[in-house]
Amino acid sequence: MPKVIQWKNYREGDIVWRYPIDEIEWGDVVIVEEHQAAVFFRDGKAYDVLRAGRHVLTTANLPLLTKVLSKIAGYDKVPFRATIIFVSLKQFQGRFGARGQTAELAPIKFFGSFWFRVEDPNLFVQEVVGGQGAYTTEQLQEFLRGYFNERLIDTLSQYSLAQVYGKLDETSFLAKNVLQDAFRRMGLELIDVKFEGIDTEPEWRDRIFYLRTGVSAADLLRLETVRKSTEALSKAPGAAAGAGVGVGMLLPMMFQQPMQTAQPAQPAAAQAGVRCPKCGFINPAGARFCANCGSSLAPPPPAGGVACPKCGFQNPPGAKFCANCGTPLQQSPAPSKCPKCGARVPPGVKFCPNCGAKLAP
Repeated sequence: MPKVIQWKNYREGDIVWRYPIDEIEWGDVVIVEEHQAAVFFRDGKAYDVLRAGRHVLTTANLPLLTKVLSKIAGYDKVPFRATIIFVSLKQFQGRFGARGQTAELAPIKFFGSFWFRVEDPNLFVQEVVGGQGAYTTEQLQEFLRGYFNERLIDTLSQYSLAQVYGKLDETSFLAKNVLQDAFRRMGLELIDVKFEGIDTEPEWRDRIFYLRTGVSAADLLRLETVRKSTEALSKAPGAAAGAGVGVGMLLPMMFQQPMQTAQPAQPAAAQAGVRCPKCGFINPAGARFCANCGSSLAPPPPAGGVACPKCGFQNPPGAKFCANCGTPLQQSPAPSKCPKCGARVPPGVKFCPNCGAKLAP
C-alpha cells in the first residue's frame, strides 16, 4: 500500500527536515505544504524538486532521478533508494559574532543578526544540507553562523578600525554587499544584515578618539609614550599615592589641535574680549596670545609709541622700560623716511621694513 510522505510536527523556525526512510516506492504520495519544497537526494547529488501540492511519485514527476535509475533493471517496478529532504522557504533569522583584526592589526569584536531564505532548494540541498551533512535546523544554523563569521573576519581585516568602529549602519551595508554573492552560490538569498555592536580594546578606543579630533600620528605616538611613562612612574616603588594622576589629566590638553571649523556663537561677555587677527577667535580681555591658534594679540602701536627691541611689544609714548619684558627702551626720534625708497621707518629699526636697506644709526 502506498505510503504518505509529509513533514509533520513542523515548528516555527525549522528550516529543514529529513524523511527518515530512504526506501521509496513508485506510487507513494508526497505532500508538500505551502512555503515548502521537497528535494530528492541520492549518491551525494540533489535531483528533482517538488513544490507545494500532493504528488503521486511516477517517472513523470521525477525525470532527473528516473534517468539515473534507468540504468538499473526493473527500476520502474521495485522500490528505489533516495533521501527526501523537506526545505522551508520562509524567511529566517541567524546570529553572528566573532573576534578578528582590522587592517592595522587592531583587535575587533562584533555581533549582530542576518536574515535569509532558501531561494534555490536544489542548490541549497546540494551545497549545504547534503554537502555539509547539515540535516537538522540546529546543524544548519551552526554552519551558517560559522560561514558568516569567517567571511566577516576576512572582510573587516581589509579595513582600518576608524572605518568601521562605531559605524554600525555603514558596516552592515558593506557586509551585505560582500556576502550576497556568497550566499547566492549556496542557494540562499541574504535579505538583510544588522551589526548590533562593534568594539575594540580600551587603548585602541583612545587612539580612535584622538585621531578623530585631528591629532597627527606623530602626536598620538608621543601621547602614548607619555602615558606609558606616567603609568610606570605611578607603579614605581616608593611612588606617592596618586603619582602621575595630574599628568594623566593634562594629557588630552597637550594634544588639542586648533579648530578649523567656524567658531560657535559666544556669550556677550566674551564678545567684549580681543579678536584674534589670524583666526577670528574671541579671547578674554587682556589676553596677549590667542587661546585657539597662539597668534600674538598685541594691539596696533599707539601713536608715538615705542617698540621693544627685544620682544617687539608696543609700549606707550614716553616709556623708558618695556612693560612686557622690562628691557630698557631707547627713545628715538619720530619715524623718519628710508633714504633709498622713501618709506616711513619706525623709530629704533636698523633696516627698512619696505626695501631692506640698512639705515644709518
